[in-house]
This record gives sequence, C-alpha cells and structure tokens, in this order.
Amino acid sequence: MGHRLSKIYTRTGDDGSTGLGDGSRVRKDSARVEAYGTVDEVNAQVGVLRASLAADHGAQVMLEHIQHDLFDVGGELCIPGYSLVTAAYVERMETAIDAVNAELPPLKDFILPGGSLAAAHAHVARTTCRRAERRTLTLSTLEDINPLALQYLNRLSDYLFVLARQLARADGGREVLWRKRPD
Repeated sequence: MGHRLSKIYTRTGDDGSTGLGDGSRVRKDSARVEAYGTVDEVNAQVGVLRASLAADHGAQVMLEHIQHDLFDVGGELCIPGYSLVTAAYVERMETAIDAVNAELPPLKDFILPGGSLAAAHAHVARTTCRRAERRTLTLSTLEDINPLALQYLNRLSDYLFVLARQLARADGGREVLWRKRPD
C-alpha cells in the first residue's frame, strides 16, 4: 500500500464539510460525523489509559485490541451501509468484563470516578464511550447502522468501568463510595 496520508491538509473541509469513506461529503456536525468522531475520542482516551499503565500490565493486550476494534467501529460508522462489527466483538467484551469482574467485590453503592491515576483515565474513557454510544444511537434514529456497533460500545463502557475498579485496587488506590448528603 502506498502513502495514504502524504498531505495532511487538503483545504476541502474549509467549507465545514468532510468526506465519508464512500466518497460522499457531509457537514462536519452531522450525526454520522459526531458518532465516528466520538468513537475516535474514545480511542484516544484508551490510548491515554494504555500510556498510563506499565508496558507489561495485564490489561495492555486487551486495551490494544480494543483500540483496533474502535477503528473498526469508526470505519463502519464512516461508511454508510457498511458493516464490520460482528457478534464476536460483543462476545469478546463480555468475556473480558466477566474475567475482570470476577476478581472484584460486589458493588453496593455508586463510586466516585478516580481511585488512582490509571483508574481515573479508565473512567474518562468510560464516560467518553457512553457519549459515543449516545451519538451512535442518535445516528441510528436517522440512518440504518449495524446494531452490533451500539452493543459493542455499551459493553466497552462496562468493561472500562470494571477495569477502573480493578486498577484502583491494583494501584494501591481505593474506591470512594458516593455518600448521599443529608437534606
């Protein structure tokens, strides 16, 4: 494959439009661009999370796999009518959630995001993922999309939540439980 990005600026988006994967052009604030753009934000946040972990941390492999998955989700959302995400993506996330969650004590109260730096990064990635899910849901009300992309994002945010809990404990931090303030 040749150089795909030999010139970074093209000036074609100066009018507020951007090109989709099928060659069509849409406004940069369209529901489709919002959806795949927010998936890109999740990917960047997962990258920050990975960078905050030791290179040999057990979550590194899964998080790298997730970053590749997120490119697939974003690519799918960038090309109208294109499907790439399969049930295997969702099943892989469910397996990962179950594995991490099995090591954690039951959660009886809400927790405040944080606990350690890595756990805080996982929480930011989780909340960004929830936004990506909302943007993708909005797109699904306007155009047909692969429903497995929504399921994947939903499971990913769950995975990032249990990972944040695990990281808070592993890194010597603690989970701070939310306290309802008296009236």
